[in-house]
Amino acid sequence: MKFIFLFLGKTQEKYIDTAISDYAARLGRYLPLELIVLKEKYNRNASDGVVKQAGAELLLNRCGKDSFKVALDLSGRQYDSNQLANMVQNWQDRSLQTVYFLIGGHLGLHPSVVQEADVVWSLSKLTFTHEMTRMIVLEQLYRACTINAGQNYHK
Repeated sequence: MKFIFLFLGKTQEKYIDTAISDYAARLGRYLPLELIVLKEKYNRNASDGVVKQAGAELLLNRCGKDSFKVALDLSGRQYDSNQLANMVQNWQDRSLQTVYFLIGGHLGLHPSVVQEADVVWSLSKLTFTHEMTRMIVLEQLYRACTINAGQNYHK
């Protein structure tokens, strides 16, 4: 199984970018992964809806219609570490080839992305920046993999 993370726009904060790279390297010890930064294309004067729609098209076109998609959205279900580990194990047991993680830009995800997702995951009732979300998702998936491998990182 391979994880592909689709990010809209570059991570601007260097300390977050460093943490993203660190957790991606750690997670990469357990399974192949790819971080893909998609360049947002929209007019600066465009409405929020237009910007989110343009982002949705970039995300959904990149992963394809029949792929397994996990959308990060406030409307999603929250998981504790063991539940997340069980979900990742379930994906492996189902022999999923690729899991796409869809993280919106500064405005979040367009509803069409949430509708097309196989899993909608909320990290918290709190709101995080899209850049922090990238880092947290990678860290939590790394934690899930350590749980599944019987290692002590999660304790």
